Amino acid sequence: MRKFDDSLPLKLLRAREAALNHFRPILKEISLTEQQWRIIRALNEYGALESKQLAECCCILSPSLTGIIKRLEQQNFIQRQKSTEDQRRVLLSLTEHAQTVFDEVSPRFEESYRKMTDRFGQEKMQEFKELLDLMANVKP
Repeated sequence: MRKFDDSLPLKLLRAREAALNHFRPILKEISLTEQQWRIIRALNEYGALESKQLAECCCILSPSLTGIIKRLEQQNFIQRQKSTEDQRRVLLSLTEHAQTVFDEVSPRFEESYRKMTDRFGQEKMQEFKELLDLMANVKP
Protein backbone atom coordinates (compact mmCIF):
# COMPACT_ATOMS: atom_id res chain seq x y z
CA MET A 1 0.00 0.00 0.00
CA ARG A 2 1.20 3.48 -0.82
CA LYS A 3 2.48 5.78 1.91
CA PHE A 4 -0.11 7.73 3.87
CA ASP A 5 1.21 11.06 2.60
CA ASP A 6 0.93 9.81 -0.99
CA SER A 7 -2.81 9.22 -0.67
CA LEU A 8 -4.57 11.11 -3.45
CA PRO A 9 -7.66 11.95 -1.34
CA LEU A 10 -5.38 13.34 1.39
CA LYS A 11 -3.41 15.44 -1.10
CA LEU A 12 -6.69 16.77 -2.53
CA LEU A 13 -7.93 17.66 0.97
CA ARG A 14 -4.69 19.46 1.78
CA ALA A 15 -4.83 21.38 -1.50
CA ARG A 16 -8.47 22.28 -0.81
CA GLU A 17 -7.58 23.60 2.64
CA ALA A 18 -4.66 25.60 1.26
CA ALA A 19 -6.87 27.14 -1.43
CA LEU A 20 -9.70 27.94 0.98
CA ASN A 21 -7.28 29.68 3.34
CA HIS A 22 -7.11 32.42 0.72
CA PHE A 23 -10.88 32.95 0.90
CA ARG A 24 -11.86 32.24 4.51
CA PRO A 25 -10.93 35.69 5.86
CA ILE A 26 -13.35 37.30 3.38
CA LEU A 27 -16.09 34.82 4.25
CA LYS A 28 -15.55 35.45 7.96
CA GLU A 29 -15.97 39.19 7.44
CA ILE A 30 -19.33 38.71 5.74
CA SER A 31 -20.41 35.95 8.18
CA LEU A 32 -20.90 33.25 5.57
CA THR A 33 -19.69 29.67 5.46
CA GLU A 34 -17.93 28.17 2.46
CA GLN A 35 -21.08 26.22 1.57
CA GLN A 36 -23.28 29.31 1.85
CA TRP A 37 -20.95 31.26 -0.44
CA ARG A 38 -20.92 28.37 -2.92
CA ILE A 39 -24.72 28.50 -3.05
CA ILE A 40 -24.74 32.27 -3.51
CA ARG A 41 -22.17 31.98 -6.31
CA ALA A 42 -24.20 29.27 -8.06
CA LEU A 43 -27.44 31.25 -7.86
CA ASN A 44 -25.65 34.36 -9.08
CA GLU A 45 -24.25 32.52 -12.09
CA TYR A 46 -27.16 30.22 -13.00
CA GLY A 47 -30.16 32.17 -11.74
CA ALA A 48 -33.10 30.56 -9.95
CA LEU A 49 -32.70 26.82 -9.33
CA GLU A 50 -34.60 24.04 -7.65
CA SER A 51 -32.94 22.72 -4.52
CA LYS A 52 -32.04 19.42 -6.21
CA GLN A 53 -30.25 21.31 -8.99
CA LEU A 54 -28.53 23.51 -6.44
CA ALA A 55 -27.36 20.51 -4.39
CA GLU A 56 -25.90 18.90 -7.48
CA CYS A 57 -24.02 21.90 -8.81
CA CYS A 58 -22.72 22.88 -5.34
CA CYS A 59 -21.70 19.33 -4.34
CA ILE A 60 -23.82 19.49 -1.19
CA LEU A 61 -25.99 16.60 -0.03
CA SER A 62 -29.70 17.43 -0.08
CA PRO A 63 -30.22 16.90 3.69
CA SER A 64 -27.38 19.35 4.43
CA LEU A 65 -28.65 21.80 1.85
CA THR A 66 -32.02 22.07 3.59
CA GLY A 67 -30.46 23.57 6.73
CA ILE A 68 -28.12 25.82 4.79
CA ILE A 69 -31.00 27.21 2.73
CA LYS A 70 -33.03 27.82 5.86
CA ARG A 71 -30.19 29.86 7.39
CA LEU A 72 -29.65 31.78 4.17
CA GLU A 73 -33.35 32.64 4.09
CA GLN A 74 -33.17 33.86 7.69
CA GLN A 75 -30.18 36.04 6.74
CA ASN A 76 -32.14 37.47 3.77
CA PHE A 77 -29.82 35.97 1.14
CA ILE A 78 -32.22 33.54 -0.54
CA GLN A 79 -35.89 33.65 -1.43
CA ARG A 80 -38.27 30.94 -2.58
CA GLN A 81 -40.74 31.36 -5.39
CA LYS A 82 -43.04 29.03 -7.27
CA SER A 83 -42.19 28.39 -10.89
CA THR A 84 -44.40 30.26 -13.34
CA GLU A 85 -44.39 27.18 -15.60
CA ASP A 86 -45.19 24.59 -12.92
CA GLN A 87 -46.64 25.68 -9.56
CA ARG A 88 -45.37 22.45 -7.95
CA ARG A 89 -41.76 23.51 -8.51
CA VAL A 90 -40.11 25.82 -5.99
CA LEU A 91 -37.19 27.89 -7.20
CA LEU A 92 -34.50 29.43 -5.05
CA SER A 93 -32.97 32.74 -6.02
CA LEU A 94 -30.88 35.53 -4.55
CA THR A 95 -32.45 38.46 -2.78
CA GLU A 96 -31.41 42.02 -3.57
CA HIS A 97 -29.39 41.98 -0.34
CA ALA A 98 -27.49 38.89 -1.49
CA GLN A 99 -26.82 40.42 -4.89
CA THR A 100 -25.47 43.56 -3.26
CA VAL A 101 -23.16 41.56 -0.97
CA PHE A 102 -22.01 39.44 -3.92
CA ASP A 103 -21.25 42.50 -6.03
CA GLU A 104 -19.33 44.13 -3.17
CA VAL A 105 -17.13 41.17 -2.20
CA SER A 106 -16.60 39.27 -5.46
CA PRO A 107 -13.74 41.59 -6.53
CA ARG A 108 -11.90 40.56 -3.36
CA PHE A 109 -12.31 36.90 -4.24
CA GLU A 110 -11.05 37.62 -7.76
CA GLU A 111 -8.02 39.35 -6.24
CA SER A 112 -7.27 36.16 -4.26
CA TYR A 113 -7.52 34.13 -7.47
CA ARG A 114 -5.20 36.59 -9.18
CA LYS A 115 -2.61 36.23 -6.39
CA MET A 116 -2.73 32.44 -6.65
CA THR A 117 -2.35 32.67 -10.42
CA ASP A 118 0.59 35.07 -10.04
CA ARG A 119 2.23 32.62 -7.66
CA PHE A 120 1.81 29.50 -9.81
CA GLY A 121 1.49 30.98 -13.26
CA GLN A 122 -1.44 31.06 -15.67
CA GLU A 123 -0.34 27.89 -17.48
CA LYS A 124 0.00 25.79 -14.33
CA MET A 125 -3.33 27.06 -12.96
CA GLN A 126 -5.05 26.14 -16.23
CA GLU A 127 -3.39 22.73 -16.25
CA PHE A 128 -4.38 22.17 -12.62
CA LYS A 129 -8.03 23.03 -13.35
CA GLU A 130 -8.02 20.69 -16.34
CA LEU A 131 -6.53 17.85 -14.27
CA LEU A 132 -9.14 18.40 -11.55
CA ASP A 133 -11.92 18.33 -14.16
CA LEU A 134 -10.48 15.13 -15.57
CA MET A 135 -10.33 13.57 -12.10
CA ALA A 136 -13.89 14.68 -11.30
CA ASN A 137 -15.18 12.88 -14.38
CA VAL A 138 -13.45 9.55 -13.74
CA LYS A 139 -15.93 6.79 -12.94
CA PRO A 140 -14.86 3.92 -10.66
